[in-house]
Amino acid sequence: MKTKSTIFCILLFFNCFSQKSETESEKSKRQNGLIVTYVKNCAEKYNYNFEMNEWQDCLNEGLKKDSTVAYFWQQKAMPYFKAKKYEVGMKYLDKAVLLDAQRWQPYRAFIKCIFQKSYNESIADFKDCINKWGNQYEMDHTYKFYIAICYLQLNNFNEAEFLLKEYIDNMLKKNGEEWVHPTALFYHGISLYEQKKYDEAISIFDKALKIYKNFSDVKIYKAVCMARLGKNNADVMNLLKEGKEDAKLGYSINEDNIIYETYPYQKKWRD
Repeated sequence: MKTKSTIFCILLFFNCFSQKSETESEKSKRQNGLIVTYVKNCAEKYNYNFEMNEWQDCLNEGLKKDSTVAYFWQQKAMPYFKAKKYEVGMKYLDKAVLLDAQRWQPYRAFIKCIFQKSYNESIADFKDCINKWGNQYEMDHTYKFYIAICYLQLNNFNEAEFLLKEYIDNMLKKNGEEWVHPTALFYHGISLYEQKKYDEAISIFDKALKIYKNFSDVKIYKAVCMARLGKNNADVMNLLKEGKEDAKLGYSINEDNIIYETYPYQKKWRD
């Protein structure tokens, strides 16, 4: 592995040296042209689910022209993550981060959290991003939101509760109750549920259902909280039934990458 990394760094150095006379504007224009040629007009003509070799061949041709285009490395990585070949994809994504950390390090931290499920590594990556660039957004949520998800998965429920409450409070102050993300409310409720704060969890789950009335996962965990509190069994069973029916209709966690990965605490039902 060290030998391969050394070779990559040497090639990167000579590539940069040979292009040292370029201005940043000229470099950006040239690299954008390469992206159009080898991604838009080549790789994207293929379906990487069935034509992975052709997809990769296009990107490899682009890398022959310029191995410092971070987007080429990220595009090599992306379909492997969707195919659950995480270690294969990560070796390419690491190269994208080396070339353009501000753009691709948060994405790598997200992949480690939601796809690869390397929670401690994800936390370390996101914390480094926060130190460098502040608590920005990746895939519709803040870096601290994903840190909270990692904490949930590591059973650090109190830390998760704190970060999720902070995230929700910031959304409330900025845009109002209607713009609070139901996924954030769901996970905040989960952090309370895991600490046996069932009444508080139900209160948060109700807020999520006010925004997203068919949120199946929320209904299921709310029903569990109700059962823990000794609520009317018929009410509990009715809510569970609603949650199961909503889940079958696809009303679950509403995130773009849900088609590739099951999110933490998401419930899937089978007949």
